[in-house]
Amino acid sequence: MSIDALIRAIPKIDLHCHLAGSLSARTVIALAAKNDVALPVTDPDKFYAFTDFYDFLSRLEVIGRCMVTRDDFARVSYEALADGYLKGNLRYAEFFFSPDYHYPHGVSYETMVDGFVDGLRQAKEEFGVTGRLIPAINRELGPEIAIAMVRDVLAHRREEVIGIGMDCAEFKGPPELFEGAYALARSAGLRCTAHACEDNQTLTQAPPRNVETCLDVLGCDRIDHGYNILADPALTCRCREQGVPFTVCSHTCVPQRMEKRAASLKAMHDAGLFLVPCTDDPPMFGTDIGTTYVTMARILSLGVEEVMRMSLRAIEASWLSDEEKASMMADFQGEIQFLAEMDA
Repeated sequence: MSIDALIRAIPKIDLHCHLAGSLSARTVIALAAKNDVALPVTDPDKFYAFTDFYDFLSRLEVIGRCMVTRDDFARVSYEALADGYLKGNLRYAEFFFSPDYHYPHGVSYETMVDGFVDGLRQAKEEFGVTGRLIPAINRELGPEIAIAMVRDVLAHRREEVIGIGMDCAEFKGPPELFEGAYALARSAGLRCTAHACEDNQTLTQAPPRNVETCLDVLGCDRIDHGYNILADPALTCRCREQGVPFTVCSHTCVPQRMEKRAASLKAMHDAGLFLVPCTDDPPMFGTDIGTTYVTMARILSLGVEEVMRMSLRAIEASWLSDEEKASMMADFQGEIQFLAEMDA
């Protein structure tokens, strides 16, 4: 077995994947045709060719319009888990979804969440892979909209919904504006994370202090992305010492930024930060969980044993219960031991 094939076979989790960004181009086109949605591009080979980060965000909004019925949402979450399992031995995922992509088109929170849950349960039955859900605040819409979304989440609790997140253009909604929404979520027992310090935005737009705000004001226990934190050595040291998990992504929306992303990841690894390899928006960025781990191994010059340890440590950053983490750790260790013996 080649090194890349062995890495792909390692059991994995994904803690940073957006369901709206998990659709294959062909699935988007099929849903658009079903629901009479006009698309800016109808060639599946060109649908995910972006000019910049903001073109990518606008494409996500178009995808959101294509998901209308409960069955549409079920298809999306089912395919996300199935693709991860088949392409990289994904065993557990915590998926973001953005209610505010769908509200303007008359879709209720209940429709989307119940559809996503349907798909997760079907994939669990067929593949034995588990999924959980994280509704994400669209920071560009402001704190009042964020609080309204969290209230919807709490009014329609589902056991698969385990926390909240926040995404979209960072400088249009700095984290301190959302203290109230996060406090409301925490008071109901939801876990918290947020996108911060993305390296497709400048240090002025996404400064290191945003990570500090997410930790100290919003109560986040992990950070999505986080690359710009490297500009603040003291904060980098604090996050290393506290073991703050960073759900990092090897691929970006614009291929020209891949070199910069690789440099950011290497610097974070060299700084001793806790990195959890994730996919972000896999088909949109031309990746999957297996490719992500292979790419991370190359960027960080990791051997197979080091990649195995990275996969095991990622479980610590999940929002599973301690009992579930222990069970998953034992399962992963058993699979990894089998792979090691088979490759010996």
